[in-house]
Amino acid sequence: MRLKQHIPNIVTLLNLFSGCIALIFAVNGNFVAAAFFVFLGIFFDFFDGLLARKLNVQSPLGIQLDSLADLVTSGVVPGVIMFKLISLALDAPNFSTHSDSWNSVFHWQGFKMSVLPLIGLFIALASAYRLAKFNLDEDQQSYFKGLPVPANTLVILSLPLILEYQNSDLINSIIINKWFLIALTLLSCYLLNSNIKLFALKFKNWGFKDNAIRYIFLILSVVLLILLHFAAIPLIIALYIILSLLTKSSIV
Repeated sequence: MRLKQHIPNIVTLLNLFSGCIALIFAVNGNFVAAAFFVFLGIFFDFFDGLLARKLNVQSPLGIQLDSLADLVTSGVVPGVIMFKLISLALDAPNFSTHSDSWNSVFHWQGFKMSVLPLIGLFIALASAYRLAKFNLDEDQQSYFKGLPVPANTLVILSLPLILEYQNSDLINSIIINKWFLIALTLLSCYLLNSNIKLFALKFKNWGFKDNAIRYIFLILSVVLLILLHFAAIPLIIALYIILSLLTKSSIV
């Protein structure tokens, strides 16, 4: 019985472990490897709660541990990646801003860093605040209030993957633009802690009538992924928000 109680927590710790590895890769600029381990962490994050419910071993400890793991995997890692992307945008041709008055550079014991990329770390702060609110909110059982941190993470992680694999000069020029990245960061922070009610992908049964919005979302998501590959991920999250707004009366 004791081992049974710890199985979901072990899976949660695997989420945290994956997030720690992803963080190491992100700091060193290996975004593809970082994305792989974040996706692995999100996979574990999905199954720890499922296992807890199936084994009937849900506990307050598991809830807190899950949020702590999510903070690293889906909070700190995307924040660091956004920091690195903004830094990349500042160093890219035609986007160098070290001489601009609004972007100061500070030195400390031989270390030089621009201030502007630190805005990317706001994602980590907003994710922590959102997770803390979620733990205290007893209403979010059949729906989410604000964008879940794993969904926001998928959007941020898709950016370097698009740069690496999509090979589109137009899309690349948009992504490697400091103003786009800053705007996306601020939008992410807002969506994470907004009061927008979003449907959860939890099926109480397999009937189409009760889960029409979920089936429509999943089918459209698969189609977008087939057609657009990694570039589909931001569109899928946007679709998720739009469908939720259109059917908000049936979410709760």
